[in-house]
Amino acid sequence: MMGQQAGAQDQLFYSFNLETHLPSDHLLRGIDRFLDLDDLRKHLAPFYSHTGRPSIDPELMIRMLIIGYSFGIRSERRLCEDVHLNLAYRWFCRLGLQDRIPDHSTFSKNRHGRFRQSDAFRQVFETVLRRCMSEGLVKGEGFAVDASVVKADANKARRVPGDEAVDWNKGEGPSRAVREYLAALEANNPTEDDSAQQAPPAPPKSLSLTDPSARYTAAPGGPAFFAYSTNYLIDLKAGIIVDVEATPAHRSQEVDSTKTMIERVETRFNLKPKRLVGDTAYGTGPMVGWMVNDKKIEPHVPLFDKTERNDGTFGRSSFTFDAQNNRYVCPAGKLLKPTWRMKKKNPYMYRASQLDCQDCSLKSQCCPNMAHRKIERSPYEPARDVARQIARTAAYKQSRKDRKKVEMLFAHLKRILKLDRLRLRGPSGAHDEFLLAATAQNLRRMAKWLMPKVEIASPMPV
Repeated sequence: MMGQQAGAQDQLFYSFNLETHLPSDHLLRGIDRFLDLDDLRKHLAPFYSHTGRPSIDPELMIRMLIIGYSFGIRSERRLCEDVHLNLAYRWFCRLGLQDRIPDHSTFSKNRHGRFRQSDAFRQVFETVLRRCMSEGLVKGEGFAVDASVVKADANKARRVPGDEAVDWNKGEGPSRAVREYLAALEANNPTEDDSAQQAPPAPPKSLSLTDPSARYTAAPGGPAFFAYSTNYLIDLKAGIIVDVEATPAHRSQEVDSTKTMIERVETRFNLKPKRLVGDTAYGTGPMVGWMVNDKKIEPHVPLFDKTERNDGTFGRSSFTFDAQNNRYVCPAGKLLKPTWRMKKKNPYMYRASQLDCQDCSLKSQCCPNMAHRKIERSPYEPARDVARQIARTAAYKQSRKDRKKVEMLFAHLKRILKLDRLRLRGPSGAHDEFLLAATAQNLRRMAKWLMPKVEIASPMPV
């Protein structure tokens, strides 16, 4: 017989428990188990007044933001609507059916105020990371590093040449992103002594009038756009993100951020890897020298090397370096000695005698278009030799496979969490978004790896 829903609602009182309506295997159950915000209030206490009306609970706002970044809800207005309607979201936020949802404008006020002043998002990220460490998901033996370009909230049509003077005070005055940019310029402005020793940095090709700190780049291929880079440092055991740094989309700044992240993780968590895995961008001489000489970390990176030739003539690997006598020996047994200007040059220059080269039987294979052979040697060449030896090992081959873990995190960031374009402007906005996204990824990883071992307690009667 065909059923029919009763039109009248005869029952006057209901007994409703959110706990019973949330599936035992729901992702938010795992995230809630591994998210500990007990220290958040203590961390934020100095940034709240002791008098006045009570503010919205900061833990509630953090939990709502974690929902947004965990499920790809990019709009805070929509996030408030979804928390209002979704029972699982209400359960995670500790809200009852009749509790009011904060207005979306509250997030902006707190983000640009006390959250940013206290670096609360960094504190939440590190709290989650400590939980990952206590659960045994961080080994600390090997780290991988990489950067991914994320579009900035800046229209590429609103740009000017980088060397053009701009009056930022026109109209209503500089925006928050512009003020950050001007403050960074002022902080990095060299003194008279510094400016006399080093040339000023080259201006960017294009400057955004909306977000001047963003870099104009075509790195992913295709049309150029303004962007920031999110830099991940991950532990290779379970792919847990141990640090994240926001930089403009520029290779040198991405590589430099690696030093910042490794030193920060070592200082705050006493974690120092034995090996660091990266791509060719991290195989430059200064970076490899820093890893080998300063930090005693094995560089599992392909070297950025232009010393080999593809025209059939001898590359630098065909020459033997005599470290004891500081000279090279060519395939014919002749010597290449350092030039008299070597101490003033970087890289160092070695050259053969013109008399030795002009009558040499191997000249056509060595220097057919030059009177004598020259070889440049980087001051970081001993460290690069260490990287070359590591590249011949089986551990290096495994590291090349392990590096895919960080690339998978970037794919997850953009496809699942929907963070392929920033909503916030300026370096601080990028910093906040990347930290929250990395926190969400670590929480999701813990929930999915450890949730099968978790026994959900039976709900208590109301």
